[in-house]
Amino acid sequence: MVLSDLLYPDNPRRRQELIQLHQELLDCMSTNFHATNELAGVLNEHLGCTIPHIKIRETSTIKENCDIIIQAMSEIQHQVQKIDSDMKEKLEPVLYQKLHDIKEPELEKIAIAHRVFSVVLGEATSTAGMVAIKLIGSNFITLTLGKLVSLLAQIGASVLGGISIVILGLGIEMILHAILGAVEKNELLAAVRSYEEHLAQFRAASEKYQRAIHEVTSLVRHQAQ
Repeated sequence: MVLSDLLYPDNPRRRQELIQLHQELLDCMSTNFHATNELAGVLNEHLGCTIPHIKIRETSTIKENCDIIIQAMSEIQHQVQKIDSDMKEKLEPVLYQKLHDIKEPELEKIAIAHRVFSVVLGEATSTAGMVAIKLIGSNFITLTLGKLVSLLAQIGASVLGGISIVILGLGIEMILHAILGAVEKNELLAAVRSYEEHLAQFRAASEKYQRAIHEVTSLVRHQAQ
């Protein structure tokens, strides 16, 4: 037991709590990496995009990994906006308005969108229009994805950002960084509070993001059967 643990008996418990919160954050990030790759795969296959596959870098910091996924999400946002622009350019104003009219039947919207992609891509899958409408005709991009990008940026800029992804070195790194037990205690308390606050929002936003992607990919799988 280190001297700071003798002076502040709660420190070992707080270090363990911090490691558990760190693992939960990593699990959440890992799921978002997977979901983002799944959505990118659908866009690449059916809408002619070329969004690269992303992977967690275990030797990098939380901030560096946040930046990786933010870049991928920003590219998805850009591609969806481009799809919407293509629709606006290729369609008559009345037809384009139908795509964003919640009262219009979805099947009609899909048929209109597919017609555009058949022109833009030369040959479009039967799923292309469905995916396009699901993305541009909902609040997926403007709310769900935008909210998650904002939270990832906040996490990267917080006290958590400089912490390594690798859990094994976490406790030792923080102990060595502290000179006095009081300093270490303050750092541990600040880090635990930061994890708890960010995780509460990040977990909820991640679940919405993953549900939205599942809705799109489920339609694709159903269409393929």
